[in-house]
Amino acid sequence: MLDKTQLIPENTLITNSPEEGRALAVKIARLTIKITQPNAEIRDQLRPVYANDAAMLIAIGQTVALEFSTISKANNYWR
Repeated sequence: MLDKTQLIPENTLITNSPEEGRALAVKIARLTIKITQPNAEIRDQLRPVYANDAAMLIAIGQTVALEFSTISKANNYWR
């Protein structure tokens, strides 16, 4: 990985609440996309494609849900 992007912000999955956990899940998913396609211009060109494709939007939601599941487990489901 040439980019020095930190894939786990602050190197922790621990959050104070489920809301913070969900925000972290979204951020991690976005960082994954950034690392996968590091060229910002190409990402900008692709945005209208996935923004109008229901299957791609569902896939994005599934990615965030998977990240959130991992974060929830790491936080002992905020118990």
